[in-house]
Amino acid sequence: MNQSILIPLVVGVISAILGYLLGRLSKKSKNGNEKVLLNNKIAKLESSLRNCKESKLILETDLKLAQESNVFIPFDATLAKEVFGKKIKENDLKIIEGVGPKIEGLFHKFGINTWKALGETSIAKCQEVLNSGGERYKIHKPNTWPKQAQLAYEGKWEELKDWQDNLDGGKA
Repeated sequence: MNQSILIPLVVGVISAILGYLLGRLSKKSKNGNEKVLLNNKIAKLESSLRNCKESKLILETDLKLAQESNVFIPFDATLAKEVFGKKIKENDLKIIEGVGPKIEGLFHKFGINTWKALGETSIAKCQEVLNSGGERYKIHKPNTWPKQAQLAYEGKWEELKDWQDNLDGGKA
């Protein structure tokens, strides 16, 4: 073979091999960068997941403590209906023996809108609420109302129903 053809041929083959190797190296470098970026994203997501799990654990613990200390007690409408034989709405003050729609309205005017709030209200304050309605409400005796409301708030439906069965218009 002629030397004039051999040199360009060898240079071409060497150039082709070098081009191929450089291309592979740059591709590996690019893939390596993508891999690093993806690993960083995975690490961030795993960290975020850990934080979420820790937050969930804290919230579950707080909820359990709150329930144990009667700060928050979920309302069980099904159980209430089962015991009373009728649908009970949450925080309906009329479930209290001796409290009707008009008396409930008086309590609402005083900002006493929940069983919890009524359960924490003194008998004297209950009488003050009644007195604010005029002469026709002064005859009511709210001696048991806070305790009844507390039982409703705590979801002690059986105990409340049994007690109410022995009351006369909310009076012991």
